[in-house]
Amino acid sequence: MIISVASGKGGTGKTTIATSLALSLNNVQLLDCDVEEPNAHIFLKLRREKSEFVSIPIPKVDYSECNFCGECAKICAYNALAVLKDRVLVFEHLCHGCGGCSLLCPQKAITEFGKEIGVVEMARSNDLEFVQGILNIGEVMAPPLVRAVKKNVSAEKTVIIDAPPGTSCPVIEAMKGSDFCILVTEPTPFGLNDLTLTVEVVRRLRIPFGVVINRANLGDNKVDQYCEEEGIRILMRIPFDREIAVAYSKGIPLIEAKKRYLEKFREIFGLIENFLYESRSNRHNTYPVQA
Repeated sequence: MIISVASGKGGTGKTTIATSLALSLNNVQLLDCDVEEPNAHIFLKLRREKSEFVSIPIPKVDYSECNFCGECAKICAYNALAVLKDRVLVFEHLCHGCGGCSLLCPQKAITEFGKEIGVVEMARSNDLEFVQGILNIGEVMAPPLVRAVKKNVSAEKTVIIDAPPGTSCPVIEAMKGSDFCILVTEPTPFGLNDLTLTVEVVRRLRIPFGVVINRANLGDNKVDQYCEEEGIRILMRIPFDREIAVAYSKGIPLIEAKKRYLEKFREIFGLIENFLYESRSNRHNTYPVQA
């Protein structure tokens, strides 16, 4: 089972939920796919095992073969190539490494070289297996690194994916293929706005989901109203608690700071497990877990 944990905005407590859920279960693999700013490792006592550099293929033009026909630029959906009268400009930060230009070049004048964009690190904490991606500073192409992290998904473990915040390409790449998605939000106008955007994304991806409301005793009740109107199950409410905030600042997991939450996260997992079992038995999927 693959469970992704996502949020429409940063700072809602997404990593708190992902790490707490992972630490509450046995035989778990936690993937930190927030490759631009991974921080799940802060809450885990890890033994690093290995790391792998990740590269994407970037086009290189052989001017002795190129006749500047412009076909490579025509097929590039991301405008990473511009063909001038006597030169081909390659904009490396726009290149997605699809290889289309080298494949379709009539003169076979384009080869590719690997451009390093980041690293994937593997570590372990007791029976918890941990994988994270770290994007190089200045790089903008996060999805290939997210894919590299997800290549390590184990079919024999319960997989928890800590997705990046927002609703952009890296988030979609992280959530794709999940059996269930936990959406973390807060009871504020910004929290509600970004929750509605994320709900739209998971519905488009046809991923069942439920909501966790963090700092639930602050703000207003409009998130509750929205979930009720949309038939979305609220899996958990976590009140604002100074002790939780202090523990977070020290890198102490929620289930260690407040031990009563251990059972609450196990209950969430049981609820998700039952929902997926019933959905598969009935051969249908209702995208939200119904309230």
